[in-house]
Amino acid sequence: MDRELSAATKQAHSRKRIWQVSIAAALVLAAIFGVRSLLAPGISRSEIRTAVVERGPVVATLSASGVVVPEHEQAITSPIQARIEQVVRNAGEQVKPGDQVLLLDRSFTQLAYDKLKDEQQLNQHKSVQMRLQLDKKLNSLESQLAIKRMNVKSLQARLEDEQYLLKIGGGTQEQVKQAELNLKIAQQELAQLELDIESERKLLRADEQELRYTLAMNGRSLEELERKMQQAEVRATRPGVVTWVKNEIGSSVNTGEVIARLADLSSFRVQASISDAFADQLHVGGDAITRINNTDLKGSIVAIEPSVKNGTVTFYVALEEKSHQLLRPSLRVDLFVTTASKNDALRIKNGPYFNSGSPDNVFVLREDELVQVPARTGMSNTDFVELENGAQPGDVVVISDMKDFEHVQKVRLK
Repeated sequence: MDRELSAATKQAHSRKRIWQVSIAAALVLAAIFGVRSLLAPGISRSEIRTAVVERGPVVATLSASGVVVPEHEQAITSPIQARIEQVVRNAGEQVKPGDQVLLLDRSFTQLAYDKLKDEQQLNQHKSVQMRLQLDKKLNSLESQLAIKRMNVKSLQARLEDEQYLLKIGGGTQEQVKQAELNLKIAQQELAQLELDIESERKLLRADEQELRYTLAMNGRSLEELERKMQQAEVRATRPGVVTWVKNEIGSSVNTGEVIARLADLSSFRVQASISDAFADQLHVGGDAITRINNTDLKGSIVAIEPSVKNGTVTFYVALEEKSHQLLRPSLRVDLFVTTASKNDALRIKNGPYFNSGSPDNVFVLREDELVQVPARTGMSNTDFVELENGAQPGDVVVISDMKDFEHVQKVRLK
């Protein structure tokens, strides 16, 4: 005959069943999580880089390479064809206006100067001699002219006498006609002599003018040669530093050949180059940032060379702080040319994740896992990338390379 179980016994059996169910449930959950951990990929937190989404300005830029150059640089050319006789200042030395940099051999130019000076003196002597000869000829013609005039007066008087004799019956008509003919011949000869004298005067003036031109041209040539000989003592015309000098003593240089360069190292600008594929995005006045050791110097494009060399376009950037202490001649720098900007955008720090192009998704940190969510990027530069959607301010997003997980929806953090 069965007896009814006591309340204590029933309670003990109930607790035992609850424990069995709890242990079974725990085992099931452990199995589920164990399988999940085996199926879901994972990554160590130390292997990723993250950044917080924030609001702020984003500037789209083009990257270019640049080199710091003096803002003002003077190229000194050889005034004459000569040999380098002496190097007075070497590269790196400071110079003031009037300081000699090079000395050129002037012997060849001195010979040309002496020859031209002799020609000038000869022309001056020739001018005096020509004037004396022409004066002598003009004096002779003037004397002949005076005689012709007196002869004409005499013939006029003779004609009057013959006309008077014919009137009183003491002469003949033939004598009168002969006197008229003689007078006309003398008058014609007088007119011709006057024309000859006027022509000689004009020739004299023309010859004198031609000789004056010759003397003036030779004089200017002499002045030019004299100036070139003075310039053979190559001197600085402004303060600065010798950045380069042709220091091969005895070597020949041609007229117009660059033999030294002087630079004012108190102010600088940047000479930059970029692929010609981006040439249409460059314009004079456009903003540009020069980065030196994590220091950004603002500037603007002031000139763009029209020609393309080796697939690159060269342009120049004027700096707002052209005398900044970090600027050094020939220093290579990174340059960022501004193409667009937004003052208030959703942005995140740039990283390897965004360097493969414009990803369609980003990995957002959610508790102990990374969840891949759709996102669209906008403007970017080396510092920031704009997120047009897919994230909210304060979200923690992975910015390191995640190519191994690009086809996974979730990644477990170890």
